[in-house]
Amino acid sequence: MSLRSLLMPVVSQRWLSRGRLLKLRAKAERARRARGEPHVLDYFHQVDDPYSALLAGALPALQQRYEVQIRPHVVAPPTDAAAPDRARLVAYSRRDAALLSRRHGLGYVDPGHQPDAAAVADVTAALVAAVQDELFVQLAGPLSQAMWQCTAQQGTRPDAVRQASAADVQQHLGHSQALRQRLGHYLGATLHYAGEWVWGLDRLHHLESRLQDLGAQRPGVSGWLFPPAADLATATRPAQAKSIDFFFSLRSPYSAIVTPRLFELGRLTGTPVRLRYVLPMVMRGLAVPRDKRVYISTDAAREAHLRGVPFGRLNDPVGRPVERGLSLLPLAERQGLGQAYVRSFMQGVWAEGLDAGSDRGLRRIAERAGLAWGDAQAAMQDEAWRQAAELNRQELLSLGLWGVPSFRVGDTAVWGQDRLWAVQDALLGRGIQHER
Repeated sequence: MSLRSLLMPVVSQRWLSRGRLLKLRAKAERARRARGEPHVLDYFHQVDDPYSALLAGALPALQQRYEVQIRPHVVAPPTDAAAPDRARLVAYSRRDAALLSRRHGLGYVDPGHQPDAAAVADVTAALVAAVQDELFVQLAGPLSQAMWQCTAQQGTRPDAVRQASAADVQQHLGHSQALRQRLGHYLGATLHYAGEWVWGLDRLHHLESRLQDLGAQRPGVSGWLFPPAADLATATRPAQAKSIDFFFSLRSPYSAIVTPRLFELGRLTGTPVRLRYVLPMVMRGLAVPRDKRVYISTDAAREAHLRGVPFGRLNDPVGRPVERGLSLLPLAERQGLGQAYVRSFMQGVWAEGLDAGSDRGLRRIAERAGLAWGDAQAAMQDEAWRQAAELNRQELLSLGLWGVPSFRVGDTAVWGQDRLWAVQDALLGRGIQHER
């Protein structure tokens, strides 16, 4: 066992612990009070990003609920390193934003294509002017909605409003990009508050909970603007027999924290879950920038805490540990132990700090799932899993997806552990529930 493998679980357990997060929040609040400053939210808006359009529309309601000042910044799209499959990301973002819009009763629809460059430039100049005039919170939502509606209707661009000069736009974008990078993020539709990031409508509840803990809510405020969906809690059989394709990576923290929830959904609905494993992105030649890795880890820890899933004492299985882990999956599935093995592996490397690259660690993972170690040792000599992983990756791409965890139920294909509600709705034949 390497020194890195020995130290990583100890370091990560402390770094990703809930206690550390709460101490950092308390420290930031003490510093804010000492400076006599208000609660300030830095908001980063990407004009051609539909998630930004949705979040911009929620800013007035957020400001009505909390004693906060919103400091807006218009930013360019993420770099290629942070968005390695940009065409699929852009197309999926529109479809997914439309799904969120229907769920929450908002006005965004997917036009099937991006707004043209001239419209984006016009709205960018208008929003930079709105920042200068301190009107961004009021104008960003309507301007974004108008741009996307015009895009959908192939009509005229939004009504003319004051636009910043080209020089002011470039200066603003440069400053905003530098600030976002310095603060440690890479996406639009993001809010930064006192050292902590939230992305889009899906994470807004984390910010609201923090503000409520600080007493920043206005009188009568409780709950969340966009509450996280509840997991199915009782046995419910779908009207039609279906199955769930679960595209996952053993190195994905989001795959790890959704695994027990997905398997429980399958159990409660009597739905088979087909295990469609793929190699991690970094093992397919796609590097992940440091700020992205840091955000994913800390965000996964918050989401795991929300759902009561153990997480944080991790031992990164990248490389040989992942390959060893995947080599046992065909064996586990032949013995009807596929889910037990995946669950054991995810818990072992992401919550218990087990080293899947060592015989000791992988043996513990395998045996508690019900596999005989002798059978597991023999299975590690067979590399047929590589072809299955590649076929799964090709099928994932054919769905317009590329990241994990992703899911398919019938005609529904979604990406992200925070889309389990969409999987549940597709299984049970439910329409989109308006929760506002």
